[in-house]
Amino acid sequence: MRLRKKPFLSNLLWLALLATLLWWALRHAPLADIWNSLKLLEPWQLAALLGLNIIIFALITLRWWLIVRAEARRVPFLPLVGFRLAAFAMSYFTPGPQVGGEPLQVVTLRRYGLTNTRAVAAVFMDKLLEFLANFLFLALGLVAVVRSGMLDQARIQFAWTAVPLGMLFAWPPLHILAMAFGRHPLSAAARPLQSRFAAAGPIHRFLRLVILSEHTAARFCRRRLGWMLASLAASLLTWAGMLAEYALMLDFLHLPLNGPQTLAALTLVRLSFLAPLPAGLGALEASQVFALAALGYPSAAAISLSLLMRGRDLLIGGVGLLLAGRGIGVK
Repeated sequence: MRLRKKPFLSNLLWLALLATLLWWALRHAPLADIWNSLKLLEPWQLAALLGLNIIIFALITLRWWLIVRAEARRVPFLPLVGFRLAAFAMSYFTPGPQVGGEPLQVVTLRRYGLTNTRAVAAVFMDKLLEFLANFLFLALGLVAVVRSGMLDQARIQFAWTAVPLGMLFAWPPLHILAMAFGRHPLSAAARPLQSRFAAAGPIHRFLRLVILSEHTAARFCRRRLGWMLASLAASLLTWAGMLAEYALMLDFLHLPLNGPQTLAALTLVRLSFLAPLPAGLGALEASQVFALAALGYPSAAAISLSLLMRGRDLLIGGVGLLLAGRGIGVK
């Protein structure tokens, strides 16, 4: 009975949080104004946003493919785009900070003959370089948020969160540097735990896979520096594409933000997906209402922008789920 009550209470808590965020975001947003903003969009503008998203997903796949290609030259690029779309869909609709599709990426590489260790190591490096680029731009974005004046009424709260955020942002580059110099932080943490479980047990085998994968990723950092830098460049270009797409959305909705303001508002978008809600539902809308209200724009404009982003994500996620449901019959 206790086990049944805990999931129920937990789900009830998240539903209450979701309802609160949506209520706060929509309470001052007239539906007529929202519709008037969205109906100004031209078909060519939607086509331009779609084309830019295709480029962004090609760059996301390129980062992963370059990491894989360094060790397995036979893996083709185009089929990985479909698998990456399916992985995005799983991550997008999974509660948490945009993770959940990584097992599918591992299974994908197994289909091309990679061992479990190499497949996990390639996905591990892909996420590490993704986090490195994300945290770099989020750090710049947080500076833009502070300078934009959005947090003038919450400087104390920001000061309390600056230190843990700084530690979080420092993790990817420090981890990559450690592996490049022959250190293995995850392995050092996993070995003491591994000795507590029987060698035949699933937890022992999982920890062993983590250790072997980190060592494989470390060899990639030391021996494939050019490939790693190319993958990092693809990750940075991905962020540049997302910034350009967000700026286009603002322009199409007649919201003239300058460069730092655009970066600050986009930073709040990305932070909203850290909320433990599927697709950041409610958190995204609240973040845009907060950001644009701080810059002097009405709630209707913020909700219009949020709906445009939702439409994009649901289209991409829907295609990804369709591909995942069909098993992406590409080998």
